Amino acid sequence: MYFLSGWPKRLLCPLESLEQPLHIQTDPQRAFFAVLSPSQLSIWYCRPSVLIVSYKELSKAASQFGSYKQAEWRPDSTMIAVSTANGYILFFEIPSARDKYLYEPMYPKGSPHLKGTPHYKEEQCAPSLNLEMKKVLDLQASITSLQSTLEDLLVATTDGFLHLVHWDGMTNGRKAINLCTVPFSVDLQSSRAGSFLGFEDVYIRDMEYCATLDGFAVVFNDGRVGFITPMSRRFAAELRGVWAQDVIDGTCVAVNNKYRLMAFGCANGSVQVYTIDTTTGAMQFSHKLELTPKQYPDIWNKTGPVKLIRWSPDSCVVMVTWECGGLSLWSVFGAQLICTLGGDFAYQSDGAKKDPLKISSMTWGSEGYHLWVVDGNSSNVKPESGGISEASQFGILQFHFIKSALTVNPCMSNQEQVLLQGEDRLYLNCGDATQAQSPRNSSAHSEDKPTRERGPFSDGSLDSQGLSTLLGHRHWHVVQIHSTYLESNWPIRFSAIDKLGQNVAVVGKFGFAHYSLLTKKWKLFGNITQEQNMMVTGGLAWWNDFIVLACYNLNDHQEELRIYLRTSNLDNAFAHITKVQADTLLLSVFRDIVILFRADCSICLYSIERRPEGLNTTASIQVLQEVSMSRYIPHPFLVVSVTLTSVRTETGITLKMPQQACEAESIMLNLAGQLIMLQRDRSGPQIRDKDNNPNQRKHLPFCAPVVLAQSVENVWTTCRINKQKRHLLEALWLSCGGAGMKVWLPLFPRDHRKPHSFLSRRIMLPFHINIYPLAVLFEDALVLGAVNDTVLYDCLYTQTSAREHLEVLFPFSIVERTSQIYLHHILRQLLVRNLGEQALLLAHSCATLPYFPHVLELMLHEVLEEEATSREPIPDPLLPTVAKFITEFPLFLQTVVHCARKTEYALWNYLFAAVGNPKDLFEECLMAQDLDTAASYLIILQNMEVPAVSRQHATLLFNTALEQGKWDLCRHMIRFLKAIGSGETETPPATPTTQEPSSSSGFEFFRHRSISLSQSAENLHSKFNLTKTLSMPSGPSGKRWSKDSDCAENMYIDMMLWRHARRLLEEIKLKDLGCFAAQLGFELIGWLCKERARAARVEDFVFALKKLHKDFLWPFPVIPASSINSPFKNGKYKTAVGEQLLKSQSADTFVNMEMDTGISNTPRSRSWLGTISSSQREIDTVSSHGPHMQDAFLSPLLSKGDECSIGSATDLTETSSMVDGDWTMVDENFSSQSLTQSELEHISLELASKGPHKSQVQLRYLLHIFMEAGCLDWCIIIGLILRESSVINQVFSIMQSSDIDGEICQNIKTGLYAVDKWASTDCPGYKPFLNIIKPQIQKLSEIAEEQVQPEAFQPVNPSKVTEQPNPRAEESRTSSSHGTNPQSDAGNSSASRHEEDRSKTEDEDSFQEGRYDCTVS
Repeated sequence: MYFLSGWPKRLLCPLESLEQPLHIQTDPQRAFFAVLSPSQLSIWYCRPSVLIVSYKELSKAASQFGSYKQAEWRPDSTMIAVSTANGYILFFEIPSARDKYLYEPMYPKGSPHLKGTPHYKEEQCAPSLNLEMKKVLDLQASITSLQSTLEDLLVATTDGFLHLVHWDGMTNGRKAINLCTVPFSVDLQSSRAGSFLGFEDVYIRDMEYCATLDGFAVVFNDGRVGFITPMSRRFAAELRGVWAQDVIDGTCVAVNNKYRLMAFGCANGSVQVYTIDTTTGAMQFSHKLELTPKQYPDIWNKTGPVKLIRWSPDSCVVMVTWECGGLSLWSVFGAQLICTLGGDFAYQSDGAKKDPLKISSMTWGSEGYHLWVVDGNSSNVKPESGGISEASQFGILQFHFIKSALTVNPCMSNQEQVLLQGEDRLYLNCGDATQAQSPRNSSAHSEDKPTRERGPFSDGSLDSQGLSTLLGHRHWHVVQIHSTYLESNWPIRFSAIDKLGQNVAVVGKFGFAHYSLLTKKWKLFGNITQEQNMMVTGGLAWWNDFIVLACYNLNDHQEELRIYLRTSNLDNAFAHITKVQADTLLLSVFRDIVILFRADCSICLYSIERRPEGLNTTASIQVLQEVSMSRYIPHPFLVVSVTLTSVRTETGITLKMPQQACEAESIMLNLAGQLIMLQRDRSGPQIRDKDNNPNQRKHLPFCAPVVLAQSVENVWTTCRINKQKRHLLEALWLSCGGAGMKVWLPLFPRDHRKPHSFLSRRIMLPFHINIYPLAVLFEDALVLGAVNDTVLYDCLYTQTSAREHLEVLFPFSIVERTSQIYLHHILRQLLVRNLGEQALLLAHSCATLPYFPHVLELMLHEVLEEEATSREPIPDPLLPTVAKFITEFPLFLQTVVHCARKTEYALWNYLFAAVGNPKDLFEECLMAQDLDTAASYLIILQNMEVPAVSRQHATLLFNTALEQGKWDLCRHMIRFLKAIGSGETETPPATPTTQEPSSSSGFEFFRHRSISLSQSAENLHSKFNLTKTLSMPSGPSGKRWSKDSDCAENMYIDMMLWRHARRLLEEIKLKDLGCFAAQLGFELIGWLCKERARAARVEDFVFALKKLHKDFLWPFPVIPASSINSPFKNGKYKTAVGEQLLKSQSADTFVNMEMDTGISNTPRSRSWLGTISSSQREIDTVSSHGPHMQDAFLSPLLSKGDECSIGSATDLTETSSMVDGDWTMVDENFSSQSLTQSELEHISLELASKGPHKSQVQLRYLLHIFMEAGCLDWCIIIGLILRESSVINQVFSIMQSSDIDGEICQNIKTGLYAVDKWASTDCPGYKPFLNIIKPQIQKLSEIAEEQVQPEAFQPVNPSKVTEQPNPRAEESRTSSSHGTNPQSDAGNSSASRHEEDRSKTEDEDSFQEGRYDCTVS
């Protein structure tokens, strides 16, 4: 509503002779303010804040009159009455010196500001005024209160009299009323005669006149409060008073004319607000303004009595200050907006407490943009020598405010934007509401989209983010109001924004101006006379591209309704002008209807339509209907807002004819906080007639008004339709100040069944929110608002001399955007009222909202906190109902566990008694494959159950996580299981949602192992002499192996890991095995050594070979067909290059196969083959039809993250960004050197036979592991896939040189024969390679035959002996026995070393953090 902005300013005093101020009072027009000092009266101009005239009392007279106390302006600002301490009233006249000005603006030469504009002098110059004392009146008793009415001045004195003094004929106009003669009663009903005050010494301490109630709110010196009203037209004729029964410690009073409220300040620091019951005349309590101990624990009961209360000029907020100091701002019905007794106002940045600002007097400036305050502290300060310090100590401060446009232009309430107006700028939250509106307003949104991207608030990502922008950032879009318009039309009175949030219009003293956020340009009247001849009275609104406003034409003295087109020049020639009978007070637009509320208490509806006339488009208006409301409205000024809505109560009609739901069905009128609804009367026969005239239905009369709600500040409704979210869009939203919000929700029968007769068609649901609502996003179930925040800068001023700086005394105030979800409040209110079916309908309609899970969680959490911490037993608990309600949604398990994790442990039993046993919920998560949620339940089980139970459940989860390859979760589970074993149960494991950083290219274990595969042969040979101990990961994943694993718990975990590894190996899932070892730091080599003769033994070479081809997306080799003359004849070359392109792009590394981490394009080797790789993400699925491909190619890689299959280059070129470049490289090669056909075929074969680059890295790494572990059969298979004879040679030489198990040799021999047989029938591409290694195979068979005999004397199953409970000893033993194997043949693979080196430098480049040092420890 109102928000503080920036730092306050202190007025500089221009005269040394000025005394410290005591009292400040603005004139009724708020252009001047009077400042009283003990013997001085000075008049200041408001903008700029300059002293105009000062009157100093002579010392002799000053001692006679006593010091000045209070001042009161005459309503026409021509006189001031000043009361003094000794009971005198001094009347000063303020004659204006015509055409004389004290200050004038200076413009540079040639500037467009011509002095010829009408009203120029009055608007921009401070006028010259005189002060003359006209009359002195002696009342012979000290004066407590002065109050100006239209013709009279009312004065209360301590002798118990009320004096009525005329401003004109002061001598004969004196009337005195003795308060003892005024009867007081509880109400004004004539049957009960009132009792008199009955005390000699009762007098009025403070009073204020209320024009709309025609009476005075008074506070007596004994603390009682009441209301005095004249019984007839003549004031002095007969006065009657009514008591407020509950107040006995009143100190001051202020009256709100618009809402007919009387705010009485009390000695206990609270403010009691009363209104008058119109039927009985009794004083009726409305609400209370008080600080709560929850928000202000230090000060809530130490504020002292209330000192001053001041309502803002627009009557929307009230400022309160106490004896101990401080300011607090409240909305009209008690929502607290600002309080300076807490936070940065009360404490310095170092935590020291500040003295609150003591205020001796305050008054609001024009339109509520300023608050003038007399600083009570400064009057006691002795000024130091020198005029400057005295000037800086002058005790008048000016606070600056920004206010919501709703305070003055309530037609804004059908918008979804927040618009705040300051005295010279506007604050908008645009860019978000348009985004939120996109699904419902598609046509407007599509026109809007391109422009919005270059709009002032776009950051390019707006369209993709949706609501997140709306909820995320807190910055405003600030629009500075055009200075030319502002200086002649200050202050800004109204502002409005259009539906899309792209145009704003502002209204100052005269005329108006508008601004486009897209072009960033203002449009002002070209003819300044037209601007100065029009005064907007009833506000303004946007209708499509038109601005609709109600104004008074000063030339013709005529009220008018005008419509201006935004796109044409701002000139009356392009406006459509309609004359109106009476003054317009309020204006609003609903669809194509303009609704005016006029000063004769009538409502007039106009239809508005667009009319293209030649080049210029105009709009035309015609009257539809007039409704007189004078019977129901006592005073037109009391109407706060008037809107047309489509809301109505007969749901039956809505169901039968849904198209009517969008029509103007009812008028909502906010009468001084009472929301009144006038509904169209459809009881007549019109409803069944087929209307020929489309306007016929519009003329339906309205029913008698119905009061819907009390204490209403704002109303929101929408005219859009959304079948899915009818509950939210057909509802009426009310803001009720301190009572929170209310929603008038429609209830729909399910599936169009006949509604229950007992079921009310609508229901009013109250709910509290923590922000002040300024806009409602209907579909998104959000309330938007703004909130004051503060920033301390006192640390910048450390010198003692700077302590008096306002920057030290006050924090810098800023306004931040904020928003809040309200859906959970509504669902809960429906459940409380046993309307579960309606709650389900509403919730299902909103289930797609991004924060819907949060809504369910909030509802569960709030009900749980309230009921579980309640001291009294709850007769009808809501928690079981809420729990049952949440089970209707798939998010049930997450909601419960998230709520539990955010709630203290003491409440868990209460929660799970309602939602179910956590063990059952855990099992449900496992069945639903939701492992992360299951992990959260595990933490709850750990706290609620014995360790054995949580270990049992943890084991279940661990095994499932292993199967699914959730490595992060596995790591957490290992830690968790170890913690249970070592008794660390008091530290629950971290939630699995926090992901450890995992590698994004290559794979993690490889990086930690510190083995570089691209070493020269000599290095490799010397390195292998050092590998007596097994490689151990040094990264985070390896930490758990570094502890001593004597613990049974570690053995238990190891057994599970071994079991999983064995399963992967048996199922020939080598890729998964590598990933598993890398992610969990599993000691693969040590384990393989033990399992060499069991799980690590290859049973079926052919099957293993096929499986590896499939897993690593490695192509089967092909044989060129000799009949083909040119490789391009049937596109074979194309396919081959395409294959390579695809392979290099599709496979993920071990780590990335399971995790969705971003894969960056890392630099590859510069050979033209190497450059054919681009981002892995760009290809999703492509199909293959190469002529010589095997079936295995068509099956996709079954991994979670990406589904890739192999395909032709034609598919690829459509998606890959690098393909075109690659083809040009190929072309360059062809043109530069003419290749023979055989060379071409060789190149194509090279390409076709290579798999993806990453697969190559992974296969080589596995080869190294198997070699180190002595699993030679696997080495042979990987050698076959890579088609590198050097690998095969190396294996054979190991077998010849060392005592290898004969069984292994035999197995390898039979396996290779099987492969040979398979190749000759199914895959002839393997034959050339098998022929190369045939001599080696024959040598092998000889060795195998030699070794058969000694083998017979070996123990039956040596591996059984090696299974020891201490794996560390086992590992060191096996490594020493097999560590010599790899190095023995390190040197005899020279043939392929060059090729290997090249590929391995490529491997290195493919890792993001490509450093491997070579210490294998």
